[in-house]
Amino acid sequence: MSFIKQFVLVLWASPTTIIATAIGVLGLPFGTKFRRQGRTLEIYGGVVEWLLSKTPVDALAMTLGHVIWGQNSASLDFCREHELIHVRQYERWGPFFIPLYFYYSFLMWLTGKHPYYDNPFEREAFGECHPHYKHQKPSNE
Repeated sequence: MSFIKQFVLVLWASPTTIIATAIGVLGLPFGTKFRRQGRTLEIYGGVVEWLLSKTPVDALAMTLGHVIWGQNSASLDFCREHELIHVRQYERWGPFFIPLYFYYSFLMWLTGKHPYYDNPFEREAFGECHPHYKHQKPSNE
């Protein structure tokens, strides 16, 4: 990929990247750690771990632009392939990614589907990483 194209993609996703990085920096005194992995910045532990544990699905990792948050180093290693698909989605949708993600989650919920597992962004990520993955709606038992 050319330098100019990569620069444009990074710039397009940068509003979310900047916010995710700033939260990580604010968490440094509380044990948050940083590492560079390819073209992404991985931030884990401390405040980021606490924030991820508060998500509806108790996320191991979450992508925000070119930043991947993880509960810990091992969760980042485990989820990297899935999260890199979300990085590409951010490069495609830029600042529209989060509103579209929430729109689709809400639409899935309205239609009786799972707001996370049936979200088209997640289905793409699970489909590319785990082609035989089939989400089964959780049992009410």
